[in-house]
Amino acid sequence: MHGLLPKQQQTLNPKLVGVCCLNNACYEEVVSFPLYVEAIRFASHEESMIRTAVRALTLNVYHVGDESVNRFVAKAPHADYFSNLLTFFQKQCLYLNGMVSETLKNLDSDTTTAILNVVDEIEDNLYYISDVISAGIPEVGRLITVNILQLLIFPFLLPSLQLDAVDIGAITSLYLLCCILRIVKIKDLANTIAASLFCPPEAFVPDSETKLNGHAPDHGHEIQQTENKNVIEVDGCSKKILPSLSSSSLVHPEDIISKGVSRLTLRDALLSYITAGDDLQVLSSLSILATLLQTKELDETMLDALGILPQRKQHKKLLQQALVGEDLREDQLFSSGRSFIRDGFSCELDGYLQNLKEQYGVACSSLEVGTSPSVHRFQVLDALVSLFCRSNISPETLWDGGWLLRQLLPYSESGFNNQHLELLRDSYKNSTYALLEEARGTWPDLLVTVLRDEWKRCKRAMEAPSPRKELKCMLLPLDKPSFDDVLPNKSSFVAGERMCKVVKVFVLLHQLQIFFLGRALPEQPPTCPPSDIPENSRARNAALDVSGPKLGSELRLVDAVPCRIAFERGKERHFCVLAISVGASGWILLAEELPLKKHYGIIRVVAPLASSDPTIDQKYSRWLHLRIRPSTLPFLDPAKLITHGKAKTKAPVDGRWTLSFMDDESCKSALSMILEEIDLQSNEVKKRLKPLLNHEGAIDVPDASPHPPDDASSSTATPSNSL
Repeated sequence: MHGLLPKQQQTLNPKLVGVCCLNNACYEEVVSFPLYVEAIRFASHEESMIRTAVRALTLNVYHVGDESVNRFVAKAPHADYFSNLLTFFQKQCLYLNGMVSETLKNLDSDTTTAILNVVDEIEDNLYYISDVISAGIPEVGRLITVNILQLLIFPFLLPSLQLDAVDIGAITSLYLLCCILRIVKIKDLANTIAASLFCPPEAFVPDSETKLNGHAPDHGHEIQQTENKNVIEVDGCSKKILPSLSSSSLVHPEDIISKGVSRLTLRDALLSYITAGDDLQVLSSLSILATLLQTKELDETMLDALGILPQRKQHKKLLQQALVGEDLREDQLFSSGRSFIRDGFSCELDGYLQNLKEQYGVACSSLEVGTSPSVHRFQVLDALVSLFCRSNISPETLWDGGWLLRQLLPYSESGFNNQHLELLRDSYKNSTYALLEEARGTWPDLLVTVLRDEWKRCKRAMEAPSPRKELKCMLLPLDKPSFDDVLPNKSSFVAGERMCKVVKVFVLLHQLQIFFLGRALPEQPPTCPPSDIPENSRARNAALDVSGPKLGSELRLVDAVPCRIAFERGKERHFCVLAISVGASGWILLAEELPLKKHYGIIRVVAPLASSDPTIDQKYSRWLHLRIRPSTLPFLDPAKLITHGKAKTKAPVDGRWTLSFMDDESCKSALSMILEEIDLQSNEVKKRLKPLLNHEGAIDVPDASPHPPDDASSSTATPSNSL
């Protein structure tokens, strides 16, 4: 930094000239500070090291604590440094938005890395601004607040939450608002942003930019109202919208998204993203609400106005009012449906709205300003309940919604109405049925293990002091494929990812049910222990124990069926096939019969029983086709994925076996054996899950599953024998 300045200025201190007197108070005045003045000229230099040096120098100046120096840096023309700083920050934000828009269209690892680099620079700038504010110079704090609002938040971030006539996208805007609220600790700034959410987006758009026809479509989506009031068309596809959840709900998603000029507020737009937006919009909206909830600089009256004041804080305020002798009826003290704030709520919010109009020219005349905070609270609960009823949102985003709900209602279901509870119970039942389907799906042997792991992860997420995701996750696509292969829908890896999603949704909704009953979450889900091996089972007849089969070990071939299979072209081998289930695990074994020991053999090949889908060939009735999936899912073991570094992971392809038998009866016998063991495996998994699935009589889990389709099903694909 010193190399940039004239040598004679490098050691100059501020020059003090004379003494100024004002209102009978005299103070020294700084009229020259060459080192500081020269340094701030390079504040926006293209070299990051130079910018870092400038920031270090300016922070040292601001933290000197000298009043005359403080007045010098805060008055013209040196105060322009702060507006220039925010102008530079504004350009960075617009550049970030362009990169995010491009990445959402075409996901690429290079652009993702570039976005993360820009994000780091933006957050560094905000932390520098925070350090400047921490110096405690009131006029500097005011300058920064005014410039952030006038250069970034009012003209770009807030209008983009609903309109498309701006230069920045809604997702990027919500990310930047979250960063500003979390890092820049200015009370007036936080409360002004919160109050602005009660204004319509048109309040921040100059009249010349407002469209004459009063219509501003949503970003990239054309949405029209159909004849059915509960259905809207999005890009030509019909989507069902949940009916109003309570009489207090004033938010209509189709109006938010498709109507440009209206009396609906930015707060309504945030709630509409939760009820009708895509995955990133839901995550972004939940993130801004969570950020507002955790912003200590935000007044509790403002949180109550937004409808996100935690219930425990409401009760605390009511008790404080009761202790100081305020006239509160008993129903007010213990009712969760009434807000403790009356006149204070309206006065404080009106004060910020009036300041928006007088200082920044933002005219807000929203109908919701005068609405009771309890109505706003039910609107937030309506949106969250609607979110938990949606099937097109990723489980990770639903977990964030669960975290927010736990913050608002930390004790029980008392804050809900009957319709809320009914919808949540229906959603929980649907998730339960989906979990039961997985018990006979592709990965039943891993279902209980995955359930236990996700239970612990979800519990930690729900009880965490803050959302588990970093803000930068808002800017990147959520549903990234685990593998670079384009896998078919019937692939076992696609089924594995689907199974994990089903488990995550079920675990969240189940834990919410426990929470609604006012009970503590157990460390582990209530499941039955593994059953003992029955005496008359094939596993017992084969002399196998609970550890399962091992390659090269000996077993009895009492129930095995002789067959032939070729793993290489022209090299047919003779085996005995045996299907075995032990608890929740199951295998298909190929064993070579021992010539000197009758009815005994050596295990040569082991494959998973689940998802084997045994099918007799339509043309050759002595052929039995089997699908062979991998023994585990790589994405369940992060260590295996990390070892690949940045290289893309290749997903193993499901194998196909074709077993040839001596006659039709032998083929049917092998088919029947495999189907029976699949039934036993599935029933064992359901038995272990029964205590969990019968929670409060949610559903009645049958003791036995229906028999699978008969052997008439078949495949016309060309057989291929491979592991």
